[in-house]
Amino acid sequence: MKIEVTGKNGFVPSDANKEYALKKLAKLQNILPDYDNVNARVVCKVYKEYNKVEVTIPSKNIILRAEVTAKDVYAAVDGAIDKLVKQVRRYNDRVKDKLGKEGIRSQEVRDEDERVVRTKNLDLEPMTAEEAIDQMEALGHDFFVYLDKQTRKTNVIYLRADGGYAIIETDQKK
Repeated sequence: MKIEVTGKNGFVPSDANKEYALKKLAKLQNILPDYDNVNARVVCKVYKEYNKVEVTIPSKNIILRAEVTAKDVYAAVDGAIDKLVKQVRRYNDRVKDKLGKEGIRSQEVRDEDERVVRTKNLDLEPMTAEEAIDQMEALGHDFFVYLDKQTRKTNVIYLRADGGYAIIETDQKK
């Protein structure tokens, strides 16, 4: 695993911070199938009352993401790693025989469009609505874009206010 530890809001991670993150992320080595081939991004932010750590790991199998706030950076790293371990275990339990899904790659925004603050490119792998819900829940998002396994159409599944799920199916104009 390649690890990038950066700071924001005036925080500059020390070598000790980086080594601590590396040591803690090693917990994923035995449970994340493509551990050696993934890049982890750890962002540490400092605020007046607390510190926040965000960890993102786009893997071929699942996109792992955790955000934790705590009094110090080390406690926030511990909390984030615990969340990531739970995500991987939950995913492995649900989809033991379905590995190899592509992840999401972030892309910097072009200067021409000031209203768009971030662009993500998706490598859509065919999946069922149930698999899309699993991915959405693992990411902690309230929507997920996927390629339907049966119809081969791009769909968006989202969490409704009443707690249910809904799907938006797309059609291409001819």
